[in-house]
Amino acid sequence: MKSMYLRVFSALALPMLLVQPAAAQTRGQDTSSSALPAPQIFSDLVGCRTIADAEQRLACYDAKVAALDEAQKNDEVVIADQAAVKEAKRGLFGFNLPKLKILGKEGTTTLDELTAVIKSARQDQRGRWTITLEDGATWQQIDSKSPGRDAKAGMSVTIKKASLGTFFVKVDKQVAMRMKRVN
Repeated sequence: MKSMYLRVFSALALPMLLVQPAAAQTRGQDTSSSALPAPQIFSDLVGCRTIADAEQRLACYDAKVAALDEAQKNDEVVIADQAAVKEAKRGLFGFNLPKLKILGKEGTTTLDELTAVIKSARQDQRGRWTITLEDGATWQQIDSKSPGRDAKAGMSVTIKKASLGTFFVKVDKQVAMRMKRVN
């Protein structure tokens, strides 16, 4: 189970070295321990501001921006805005992961509800549903409730957190089924 978490973290979150701490400092926001430290390459760039001589400062900026650009092109650093962070959180919705500082300040790393569209749906021999969403997330029913009508591609689903790592999934506002994310 831990290896699945590590794979999910590595594939989706590890490359996202956010530069939020330095940006938050310039806006006067708190950059307590809940935020990641800025990557050294970014700190070096910000350090150029302290150079008094304009010509040397410009040379420093040019060199550090070129280094940051190269690091970004080589996937050594990823600069993400809040929209990208929100998309990453949405992609991780349903996984029981630890708090990830890489996804923002404490308390903002999780979603409580998600609305999506079904890409495919099928029932097993026991009548339990497996639903795949358009973003590739796969959910498996763990109770025996019937959603009412059969789930089909194109229908909307609302997924809400329940207890013990499970979720309530409503297909087109029908009766909620208890499900868990499996992929």
